[in-house]
Formats: sequence, C-alpha cells, structure tokens
Amino acid sequence: MKPILAEIAAFVIAAVVAVAIAPLVIRLATHLEIIDGVEEERRVHTTPTPRIGGVAVFFGFATALFAVLGFVVGSPHARDAQLDIAHHLIGLLFGSLLILGVGLWDDVMQMRARSKLIAQIVVAAISMLYGFTITGINNPFAHGATNAWIDFPIWVSIPLTLLWYVGMMNAMNFIDGLDGLLAGVTTISSLFLFAIAALHGNFIVALVLLALAGSSLGFLPYNFNPARIFLGDAGSLFIGYVFATVTIIGGSKTAIAISLLVPLVVLALPILDTAAVIVRRAANRRSITDADRGHFHHQLIFRFGLGVRQAVFLIYAVCIVLGVAALLFSGIISHSGRLV
Repeated sequence: MKPILAEIAAFVIAAVVAVAIAPLVIRLATHLEIIDGVEEERRVHTTPTPRIGGVAVFFGFATALFAVLGFVVGSPHARDAQLDIAHHLIGLLFGSLLILGVGLWDDVMQMRARSKLIAQIVVAAISMLYGFTITGINNPFAHGATNAWIDFPIWVSIPLTLLWYVGMMNAMNFIDGLDGLLAGVTTISSLFLFAIAALHGNFIVALVLLALAGSSLGFLPYNFNPARIFLGDAGSLFIGYVFATVTIIGGSKTAIAISLLVPLVVLALPILDTAAVIVRRAANRRSITDADRGHFHHQLIFRFGLGVRQAVFLIYAVCIVLGVAALLFSGIISHSGRLV
C-alpha cells in the first residue's frame, strides 16, 4: 500500500469507527452513571453529561492504525523502514492504551491529583523504553552542517522528556473546558502537523496524525455544543500523549520532519493557557490542580460575554492562524537549509 493511501485509509477508518462507537459509549456511560454534573462553579454545561468520550476517540485511532499496520509493514514502499514503523506504532499504541486507562480511572474513580501525576510519569517512563526520548535539538545556526545536531546528556534528556509528556497531557486536559473545544482543536492541529510531516516525508508521524484527526473529527458531532458526551480525562490525556509522542518521533535524529519548535507554534494556545494557569495559581498560593474559571476559553464567556459556540469558533480560528504560521515557518526553515 502506498503511503498516501495508507494515510487516507487511516483517516477514514478512524472517523467511521469514532462515529459508530460514540453512541455506544454514551449508552454505556449513562448506564454506569459516569456522568459530569453541573454543580461546580466552573461548569459551563447545564445538564448532566457522560464523560468517557475519549474511549470512542481511542478506538477510532487504534482501529485505524491496526488496520493499516499490516499493509504498511508489508508494503514494498516501506521495506527499508518496516521494523522502525512497527516499533514506533506498537509503542505508541501501547502507551496510548496505558494513558487511556489512567484517564478512565480518573473519570470513574476520581483520582487524587498526585496519584494522577505519578501515573502520567509512569506512562511517560514506559514510553521512553520504546525510544520516545528527546535526545537533542537542531542547531538553528548550523545551516545543515555536520554539527547541526546537539546531543543532550542523559541527565537533561530524561527530565526534559518527562516534562514534555506531562506538560502536553495536562495542557490538553486544561483546555478541555467547552463543548467541542478540544476535539476541534485536536482536528485542526493534527491536520496542520500532518501537512508539515507529509511535506517533509515523515510517514510515521503523518499517518498517526491523520488517524488522530479522523477519530477526533468523527467524535466532534457528539461533542459539539450542546454536547451529548465529553472527552473526559480519558480523552484529553490520550490526545496529549499522542501529540507529545509524535513530536518526539518527529524531532528525533532519524525522523526530523517536525522539530519540537513547530508543534509549539501549532499548539501554542493550550500550552500558553496552561503556563498562565500555573503562574496565576502559584501567585495566589493555590494548588495548580484547583479548578477555576481563569482559562482563556472561560474568560471569553464569563468576561467578554461570548456564547459557547462563539468562543469555540474563535479559538478554532486562532488555531488555524497558528497552524498556517507553523506551516510557513517550517517551510522557511527547510528552504534556508536548516533541519526541521
């Protein structure tokens, strides 16, 4: 199977499976009473809503990758990279399953913040055993010279990778505060990162991102305002994990189509929102895990008077602008002879 056909197939399969599974997940969550209430001050929704929608997104994503994995590995177009592709995809799917379990545990049992953080670190550490580690950076001043790559010592690489994983997972968790917000942001960001990866020939990253875009898009009709189901921590942590992993794969020596800088541009909104939340809560001597209405999307509603859909569409627009900027930035760096 040609790479482009595999990517298209992954997108379609992921979307179809997510669309088909979501109603079943809604029924299951309702039957088991895994419901998000409306009693908390920060809540925007007005009716109790099921909150394990991440299961549908994961099943769409995983089914798509498993469906194309056999064709991809056996394809003559991928003969030189068969082992590498299988290793990355299996490691990614295993880590995704683990973090989905952590999110489900929190959605069902309400984990303590410290326990959830420890679980995230454990999943990140297991992922590092598969080679998902930030081992260095590209020197932007080397202009493609032999010394363009700067290796990190292990005492820098390991904590930086853990911080990247935990930070990305919690950034996605924090932004998941309005109907359809995270699912739409994930779809938009994944498509732009896919375009960058595809343009630079990074097949593995492109395949994974298109599967994620398809599953998020398939789930979006059930999650858009008024939402019939929420992603929950199962969904937000899973999405953050996938973004963290593909950017590490894309930033490695052997597959440098996407550096860590480009995803930072595409995902700037949730990352900056998370940083602002941490600074604000620390300044007020509050735990960074305390929920409030200080997020950017909450401010659009409670301070500026936008409706939920208006706020979500505005954030979609910001994400599109950031995606275009990242795409142009990636092209400029590549054209100048630097590694991307």
